[in-house]
This record gives sequence, C-alpha cells and structure tokens, in this order.
Amino acid sequence: MRYPQPTNPDVSGSSRHCEASGALVEAISLTAEVCGLALSSGAAKMLASDLADFNESAVLDALARCRMELQGPLKMPDILERIDDGRPEVDDAWTMMPKTESESVVWTDEMAQAWGIASPLLNAGDVAAARNAFKEAYGKAVLQARIKRMPARWMPSLGNDVASRESVLLDAVRKRRLTAAHVAQLLRAEATSPKMQEIFEQVKLKSLH
Repeated sequence: MRYPQPTNPDVSGSSRHCEASGALVEAISLTAEVCGLALSSGAAKMLASDLADFNESAVLDALARCRMELQGPLKMPDILERIDDGRPEVDDAWTMMPKTESESVVWTDEMAQAWGIASPLLNAGDVAAARNAFKEAYGKAVLQARIKRMPARWMPSLGNDVASRESVLLDAVRKRRLTAAHVAQLLRAEATSPKMQEIFEQVKLKSLH
C-alpha cells in the first residue's frame, strides 16, 4: 500500500475573494455568445465574481478553450475544468501513475484519490476500466477542489526502486512541485547521482544564509 507524504499540510481551502475586472466580465459575455447562448450583463458579472479568486490570465485561457471546444450554453464547470492551476490534465495525470509498487510518483491529492479507485481494477488486469475509473474520479475531484478554491498540493509516494525514485523526485524539483530541501530529506545523499548531489549542496549553501 502506498502512503502519500504531505509537503505543505498547512495549506487550507479558504481563499480571499477578489473583485472581477471589466475585461473578465466582457470575456465571459463574449464567450457565452460564441458558444451559443448570450448571457445578461448581470449573469456575466456574477460568473466573473465567482471566478475572481483565480488567476485572471488562467481564466481567460480557459475561456479561450471554451470557445474552441464547446457547443452550447457556457456553464461554470466548463470554465473550471479548463483552468490551469498547476494540476495536470486528466490524460497527463493518468500517464504519471506508477505501473508497479516499486515505482515512485509525485502526485496531487486528487491524483492519489483517483488512483485509489482505479488501482484495484488495474490489479485485476482490466486496464481500460481502470483508466476510465481514474479519469472520472480525477475529473470530479479536481472540479470539487477548484470549487472550494483549494490550491494544488504535490506530495511524494516513494517506491523501493532507487533509480525511479531519484528520477521522479528530480523531475518534481525541476517543475517546482517539490522543494530541493524536501527532496534532500527524502533521499540519502550517499545514494544519489551527481545531479542530486549538486542540489543538496545548493540546499546546504542556502541554509547558511
């Protein structure tokens, strides 16, 4: 059984509400019209207010995807599903999942939750059912997290393959999903590659300042 290790347990789901910009209101109104059903000014302002806690650039990018991908009334879940908040797209998330217990993974709460549902099906040999179950569970979990304004929380789940462990953790450091200091605590310095040794030295130097 894999036990995820939290990296930032003090993060809460609460957020400070921000005021929506006029540009966001206009983008929502125009996107709704392009998708097939115009919104009233009041409805567009309400949606913009509900989305104002998110990074505006990310919301505008999500609206651009809605214009390209949707046919029909624009709904809040359509926008939330397309906001880039650091969580992987569902297909990328599935690809990142460990194939065996020996492999390590750095994943989000939502990925771990979906994997708990999919892994019994995968162990039973039904890959297609496992993939479908993962995608459905992950999509629902991500949507709920965004509704609650919960930021992505990355955490490692370490297998017993040392080479895989180091590769996955180093990739997480490069992508700023884990800190170098945290990875240094997870790996024994004498068992790591020159690249990891370099990271450890950087951590030591920072701790001296």
